[in-house]
Amino acid sequence: MTSLYLVRHGETDWNAQRRIQGTTDIPLNETGRSQAATTGRLLARRSWDGIYSSPLSRAYDTANIIAGELGMSEPGRIDALVERNYGEAEGLNWEEIDRMFPGDTPVPGREEREEVTLRVLPALVALAQERQGESLIVVSHGGVIRSVLNVVDPTTTHGAITNGSVHSFELVDGALELIAFDDPIDELSLQYGTDDLDEQNALENRDTIRG
Repeated sequence: MTSLYLVRHGETDWNAQRRIQGTTDIPLNETGRSQAATTGRLLARRSWDGIYSSPLSRAYDTANIIAGELGMSEPGRIDALVERNYGEAEGLNWEEIDRMFPGDTPVPGREEREEVTLRVLPALVALAQERQGESLIVVSHGGVIRSVLNVVDPTTTHGAITNGSVHSFELVDGALELIAFDDPIDELSLQYGTDDLDEQNALENRDTIRG
C-alpha cells in the first residue's frame, strides 16, 4: 500500500502579509526555511522512498530543505501540484479583496476548486500507482491540500492547514484515503506554525464558509 504525506510549504512574506499568492512564485522567507527544516527533522523519524513537489519555488525549496534533512536526493517536480490560480486576486490582501470583489463577486481568472481537484487527484493517484508500496513525501500548497481533503473526506470539517503541516493519505483500491489530518508526526511542528490557509487567503476563507 502506498503512503503519501502531503506537506504545505513554509511561510513566505506574502503569507505573513495575508496576500493571495496562487501561481505567483513567491520565495520562502527565513521563517519558512526554518519551518521546512523543522518538518524535515520530524519526518526523519520515519523511512521514505521519495520526495516530490509542486514546481513553485516556495514548495520546491521546502521540499529541497526537507530532502537535505533526510539525506535524500533532489525532489521531483510534478506540474499538476501547483497552487490554485486566483486570477486577478493574486497579490491582494483581505481589504483589497473586499473592496474590488465584494461578497460573491466573481474574480476574473480564478480557478474553480473542482478544476483544482480534476488536475491534482489524478496526479497523486498516478504517482502512488507508479511507486506502489512506497512511502512518499509530496510538498504542495494549502489550496491544493484543501481541495484533496474536500473530496477524500467530504463529511469532516478540517481545521487549520498551517505552513509546514503534514497530512497523510494511502492509496486503497485505486483511490486516496485520509489517514491523518495533521499527522501525529507533525505535532511538534504545529507549535512553530504560522497562520493557516484560511486566515492568509480571503478567497479560500469564502469557500470554507460556503462549504
